[in-house]
Amino acid sequence: MKLKRVAVEDNETYQNIETGEIAVTDSPIGFEKSALENAVWSQPTGAYSEIELVSPSKIVCVGRNYADHAKELGNDVPSAPLLFLKAPSSLAWNQNVISLPEQSTQVEHEGELAIVIGRKASKMAATEDPLNYVFGYCCLNDVTARDVQRADVQFTRGKSFDTFCPIGPHIETELMPAVLSLRVYVNGEIRQSGNTSDMIFDIPYLIRYISNQMTLLPGDIVATGTPAGVSKLRNGDTCTVEIEGIGRLENKVE
Repeated sequence: MKLKRVAVEDNETYQNIETGEIAVTDSPIGFEKSALENAVWSQPTGAYSEIELVSPSKIVCVGRNYADHAKELGNDVPSAPLLFLKAPSSLAWNQNVISLPEQSTQVEHEGELAIVIGRKASKMAATEDPLNYVFGYCCLNDVTARDVQRADVQFTRGKSFDTFCPIGPHIETELMPAVLSLRVYVNGEIRQSGNTSDMIFDIPYLIRYISNQMTLLPGDIVATGTPAGVSKLRNGDTCTVEIEGIGRLENKVE
């Protein structure tokens, strides 16, 4: 189900973008899939407004999770997931502008599959199914100031400029994430092409691993890594992240 978040009066809920129906409940759904499944779906009868697609306490990213991307940057494949955080203030939405900061001359795209966490996950046991903690999936662009990243020798500043985390265009709740094609286009020209099956650490492994390093909260985002082909973004470009089963996230660059 492809969803966007909407507010009906003071109630935060979801709209199915394919049918136009809105989930009607007595209380906010948040990112709990069971609450969504128990909602009554109906066509809107009054005013409603679209609200932010996600509202994470943190954006947890996985670096070098595709061997070909690690190789193109001259890095070894990690023996354990390489984690870093992007500031939530870096979030942007479909059709928003990616702003090039004056601190960088080498801003690059990184198309990724994003996980939207649906349940609190902490110290997950090996017997638990991590996919039970997922609300849905989105396209994500882990925009990176590569020169800043290399100068700092860590990721925070180069990954966290405002607008450096476009996500969308909606949340897909019914998706099997193991084998999905992922492509990134700049001005219609393909730059990245990969498949989630090429991940070094798959999605269940990542969710369980991260939950044992930090507590994941409903609405948190996990960005799962990018395939090879990252390239420079320039003023006037249009960057599109396309993931099978989800759709296309498109942003202008200025």
